[in-house]
Order: sequence, then structure tokens, then C-alpha cells
Amino acid sequence: MKLAVIYRGASVTIGALLLVGIGTAAAQSSWASEGPVVHGHHHLNVSDRAAHERFWGNTLGGIPTAWRDVNVFKFPNALVFLTDREPTGGTIGTTVNHIGFWVPDVRAAIGRVRAAGYPVITERELPNATVDNGAVCPEGQDYCIGYVLAPDDVKVEFVGNRTQPMAIQNHHIHINTPDVDALRAWYVEMFDAVPGMNGNFKVADLPGVNLRFSETSKMVGTQGRSLDHIGFEVDNLEAFCLALEAKGVTFDRPYTRIDALNIAIAFLTDPDGTYIELTEGLDNY
Repeated sequence: MKLAVIYRGASVTIGALLLVGIGTAAAQSSWASEGPVVHGHHHLNVSDRAAHERFWGNTLGGIPTAWRDVNVFKFPNALVFLTDREPTGGTIGTTVNHIGFWVPDVRAAIGRVRAAGYPVITERELPNATVDNGAVCPEGQDYCIGYVLAPDDVKVEFVGNRTQPMAIQNHHIHINTPDVDALRAWYVEMFDAVPGMNGNFKVADLPGVNLRFSETSKMVGTQGRSLDHIGFEVDNLEAFCLALEAKGVTFDRPYTRIDALNIAIAFLTDPDGTYIELTEGLDNY
């Protein structure tokens, strides 16, 4: 197969921030990550397509890629899809608080976002940290982080990784849940994600993405919000869906073949409300 910290409102201390590091997904560094289940895409509901295209393409450097009669934006380990639909709210307050990207230079990435007119929210998200030009660089560590808002209040984190050769790549999905152990175990059981620790965070890795979990109060699900759903690319999707059903998963949309696009899809919702699309064939785009 080819395709491959919220701290605000998540009861995470600056001490925990100092231990975050660049994540246990460091080995998954390119679109050619291999595995039966890998990260696939982020799918957004957008009120202003042009503003999103400027953010994901012109500002962050995603490669416009033809999809039907519009473009999606390709990053190493992730596609970003845009659907013209007014979202019911941003990502903050949902089960997926933000998505994260690795960049070699966080301050430079923040500078590009600021120059393009999009909000930098690092000081708001980390009010007790020392923020310099939109970035927090923990003492004694070799990385920085920063937060920005894409249009429709999609929260994005930049995590510094000075060793990566590409300008940007997908890194993590930060999930809020009242029960970290139970939800992480669900991703491990259903998708064969690899559990681990990243500083004080309990995480689970799949090729191309680090799933990070923070303990919070119950949040609303993602469907209908600006980040509508996350996506995983799966080998032999039909058999995989049958295996999930045998484990008790109920699909919101069962396995469906779309011959016109030469892909197959299925939709389900995780136990806390994150909407998930499974695909087979998106790795050809």
C-alpha cells in the first residue's frame, strides 16, 4: 500500500509540553509508508473554498491534485479534501481538537501563515508558556511548536522536525476523550495501531500518523464541523469491513464500491464521536 499538543482545555501542563517531542511516528516520514491500514486524508467542510485553497495550497504548500471537478491538496502522508458545506463550528470543542504537521522551522511556518493573514493562536493556546514569534521552544529540547487557525477555525499545530528533508508533512491527529485508555485500546484493536507514549501523552501509531489522546470532558463529534472526518487507507477494504463488523462495529455507510472513481469507501464513528472514512484506492491519486 502507498500513502503513507490541544494543551488548552486538555488539562496539560507546561511540564508535559516539555516532554512532547516530535512523536513516535518519526519512522513514518513519507507518502510511501507501508501497512494494511495507513493514514489517508482529512476531510473539511468549508464556507469559503478560495480561502481554504490559499491556506492549504499557497501558504502551507499542499500540492493541488485534481479530484472530480475540484482540487484536493496533497501533503506527505495526507490528502486534504474540501467540501462546500457551511460547517456547524470549528475543531476546538470536538473530539478532534486539531491536526498537526511536521515542519523543519516552526517560526518560518508561523511567519508564512501570519503574512498570509491567518490567525496565529499559540499565545492563546499556551498562555503560561514563553512565546517567541508565535512559537514555543521548550528549554533543553531541539524542537518548537506553534498553533494557527485555518479558515472555518480549523486548528493546526506545527511541530518542529529539523531533520526532515521536505517542507511539511502530516504528523498527528489530537483526539480529546473522557477515557484515554478505552479509546486508544479501540484504535489498537480495530486498526492495529501501535500503542506507545510520547512524553506524558498516550499515543497510538499508524503508518503516516501519530494519534495523540488527551483526557477531557465529553466533546461533540466531528461530523458537520469544519473537520468533518478523518480517513484511513486500507488494503482489501471489503474483507477489513467484514472483520470490523465481526468485532461489533456498526457502519454508518457500509462498504461501497465507486467504480467511476476506482475506489471503495465505508464510514463509521468511533466510540466518542469521531467520524471516520475508510478508503481503498485513494493512494492512486
